[in-house]
Amino acid sequence: MIRDEETLNILLDSISRFVREELVPNEALVAETDTIPPAIVAQMRELGLFGLSIPEAYGGLQLTMEEEVRVAFEIARTSPAFRSLIGTNNGIGSQGIVIDGTEAQKQHYLPKLAAGDMIGSFALTEAGSGSDAASLRTTAVRDGDFYILNGSKRYITNAPEASIFTVMARTDQAKRGASAISAFIVEKDTPGLSLGKIDRKMGQQGAHTCDVIFENCRVPAANLIGGKEGVGFKTAMKVLDKGRLHIAAVCVGAAERMLADALAYAMERQQFGQPIAQFQLIQAMLADSKAEIYAARSMVLDAARRRDNGEDISTEASCCKLFASEMCGRVADRSVQIHGGAGYISEYAAERFYRDVRLFRIYEGTTQIQQIVIARNMIKAAQK
Repeated sequence: MIRDEETLNILLDSISRFVREELVPNEALVAETDTIPPAIVAQMRELGLFGLSIPEAYGGLQLTMEEEVRVAFEIARTSPAFRSLIGTNNGIGSQGIVIDGTEAQKQHYLPKLAAGDMIGSFALTEAGSGSDAASLRTTAVRDGDFYILNGSKRYITNAPEASIFTVMARTDQAKRGASAISAFIVEKDTPGLSLGKIDRKMGQQGAHTCDVIFENCRVPAANLIGGKEGVGFKTAMKVLDKGRLHIAAVCVGAAERMLADALAYAMERQQFGQPIAQFQLIQAMLADSKAEIYAARSMVLDAARRRDNGEDISTEASCCKLFASEMCGRVADRSVQIHGGAGYISEYAAERFYRDVRLFRIYEGTTQIQQIVIARNMIKAAQK
């Protein structure tokens, strides 16, 4: 669903140029320093990248899902750390408010998120509940005009930079499961909220995660998303359906970058008196990568269009996340193999991407969780 092809193409061209001229040249610096330069963050704000999916009424660009994944294809052709910084504002960090927030919550927070003045974060995962999100233990107990939050969250993306957190907590201690969970907007300076040390990760330097700890953290009742208890888990699942499609698009963009690098290296590298791109076994790896990327791109665009048409794409989103993230891992492996010894050396981007993209098969629902979602949805459909 493209609302204005000409305007979208201008946006895509601007992002593509920004990636080429500003982000790619700074990849190594970000990896070495574990920090995105403030000047680049400022440019991201100027381009409107923090508000891609936030409604126009609140200062965002309000891209359709198809438009958003096409943007993701472009911005993912560089280090995932850059996309991660803006990703939570456009995805899980803001969409709970966009989808289920009260008008007052939208008016207060969305314009700041869209402008990049606030960084959003999504706090669901805990030490004892990751894939089994409904078993989370963080509690929220009503106390007059406040809720008292206690518990801790783990591996929370952008937590060190975040201004607000969308926090899932258990409001009904007598119930178990999803219906006891509510969603809250918690500001970073709220007394009782603290952060753990920044995690040292396998890859994606420059994209930070850490624990978020709540100790008698007093959150205004007005910050209960939607003003209603017990629907937080449903909010989270709505957010994750969209997020999975977005991550699938990111996998496509990253794979396209890795394949482009591998092809360029294969055409340049000489062995036995000719470029290694002339060897059929190298060509097989290039061709398999091209075919799988094309399949993933087609899946993502189809699912995005279905979502824009109002269809329930829970199954399709999981299919996209599963296939695209696994595909991206295979392309990363082939890219290193095509580079040979050079692919194991950090001087080349292949080594860094190999580590960076490994996370795609884990966050926003592991491959195994996607398999379960797909199969359960198939069974439900067959039983109707």
